[in-house]
Amino acid sequence: MTTLGVNIDHIANVREARKTIEPDPVQYAFLAELGGADSITVHLREDRRHIKDRDVFLLRKLIKTKLNLEMAATEEMLNIAKEVGPNYVTLVPEKREEITTEGGLNIDNKKEYLSDFVKELKVSNIEVSAFIDPITNQIKCSKEIGFDFIELHTGTYS
Repeated sequence: MTTLGVNIDHIANVREARKTIEPDPVQYAFLAELGGADSITVHLREDRRHIKDRDVFLLRKLIKTKLNLEMAATEEMLNIAKEVGPNYVTLVPEKREEITTEGGLNIDNKKEYLSDFVKELKVSNIEVSAFIDPITNQIKCSKEIGFDFIELHTGTYS
């Protein structure tokens, strides 16, 4: 069971803002591991605004803890996940205009597509989570689709 997961996306935000190679999120993932982290989370966005493909592939090779890849449910990301082989994938919504994920994935209106998507990941021995709003119907749909677990967006509460 994972007890401490560390998301290193904002390290990459600083790197990208500086338009340089530092700070390196892979290096900070290693430091998080040394500090006791049980998993590392990164969000490979379609526009690659912070985490880059290089980061994800290096993390998979170098870290000893579990890797959680947050991503949109697109064919491009499915292929990357199958190639990288993270321990977990968390499907999240993406809007280009948002700075960070501001709401849960609406899975109710994409049941068939997401069911097939989740099955594809599971065939590659990847556990799959959905980042959803805490709405009863969304929770029920996540079970029907076959997600291994869910992550609740608590923005309205915080």
